Amino acid sequence: MAKTKTVFICQACAYQSPKWLGKCPECGEWNTLVETIDQPETPKGLNISTQSKPKLISEIVYDHEERYSTSIKELDIVLGGGLVKGSLVLVGGDPGIGKSTLMLQVANHLSKERKVLYISGEESIKQTKLRADRLDVKANSLYIVAENNIETIRKHVDDLKPAVLIVDSIQTVYTSDITSAPGSVSQVREATNQFMNIAKKNGVSTFIVGHVTKSGAIAGPKILEHMVDTVLYFEGERHHLFRILRAVKNRFGSTNEIGIFEMTHKGLEEVLNPSKLFLSSAAKGATGSVIVPTLEGTRTVLVEMQCLVSQTNFNMPRRMAIGIDYNKLVLLTAVLEKKAGMVLYNQDIYLNVVGGMSIDEPAADLAVVMAIASSFRETVIPDDMIVFGEVGLTGEIRNVNQVQQRLNEGAKMGFRKAIIPHGNLEGLERPKDFTVIGMKHIDEVFKYFF
Repeated sequence: MAKTKTVFICQACAYQSPKWLGKCPECGEWNTLVETIDQPETPKGLNISTQSKPKLISEIVYDHEERYSTSIKELDIVLGGGLVKGSLVLVGGDPGIGKSTLMLQVANHLSKERKVLYISGEESIKQTKLRADRLDVKANSLYIVAENNIETIRKHVDDLKPAVLIVDSIQTVYTSDITSAPGSVSQVREATNQFMNIAKKNGVSTFIVGHVTKSGAIAGPKILEHMVDTVLYFEGERHHLFRILRAVKNRFGSTNEIGIFEMTHKGLEEVLNPSKLFLSSAAKGATGSVIVPTLEGTRTVLVEMQCLVSQTNFNMPRRMAIGIDYNKLVLLTAVLEKKAGMVLYNQDIYLNVVGGMSIDEPAADLAVVMAIASSFRETVIPDDMIVFGEVGLTGEIRNVNQVQQRLNEGAKMGFRKAIIPHGNLEGLERPKDFTVIGMKHIDEVFKYFF
């Protein structure tokens, strides 16, 4: 009898080694190499098209993608206008964030007009039914099956012929042709390939749910994200009400859009006016509090930025940022010390974007600077004022984009003043009863407020 050959495969990048290694030489991760039986994988279902003859691109007739509305406006926005027929969508997120809840609500809405098959790989059908009752799911064309074997799932799809397939989750699905455990690189890659074949060959719109690692990346090989059409990340704290659905890859739409949801006892509810939600408990008359209009795709969201500056007795002051890049906070603190003469080397600085939002655009620089100065100088920024602008290393305030859109959102939410870059004043239409003040340098901001 021939001796069974084994190979060690990295669970992060699929690197193969004939022996065990503590650190993967390909991706640098530790303790990710897992022993797997070395056997040739059968490339099933790779032919996703029945027509292999090359054609001129000018001869191909294709007007638009056929889309389904999920009846969840926030999700439709993130998907680029709805769910494309035959697309493969990967939904990732932390445990308990609400991925299964969102998928069950999507299945409920879609099944009102078309047949939906929900594959539960982690729960029994009774557990899924219990959650469906809590979410008030009432659908006549929603089929649920608890199954992990990909061959059996393919048979269910062939028999039922659904328009939408939901797999929760891809890490629990396995094929009997591969001996490694479910969730391994080989199993995840083969299962995703088979679902891609189902989606493209049969025109079945498919959602697959994926777990994430400690670093926030989707568990399994990176090729998983390359194979699918759309990658959605569900973000937010488990014990926080707000959830943000963000597209990091979308072959059928923009990757700049986000959807905002609120977790309630009846499931996820859409937040159609996120600015109102984030500002509902904004601090009034408090130092270190600044309102900044930030762009998330095509929409403007007003969020509150809070800062606490406190004197420390230690040699190394602390710098902590939540919702803003830590390096950005350190950089802007250095600008304040050098260009504005603020003594911050003996001050702890804590910065937080309220509501769990993350801001990565340079337009928030001026708000960070003013929040730090407001807390340090014990000066209150007016409650009816919004602030935005990029701050350079020399202290100049640089232009930003979509200024008109930011001002209109501020006026709609009841704000009456704005501090903006001076270069953005040209050609600007000021909202009614709205005061716009242009600044060229942070020195002008300090003379005006502090």
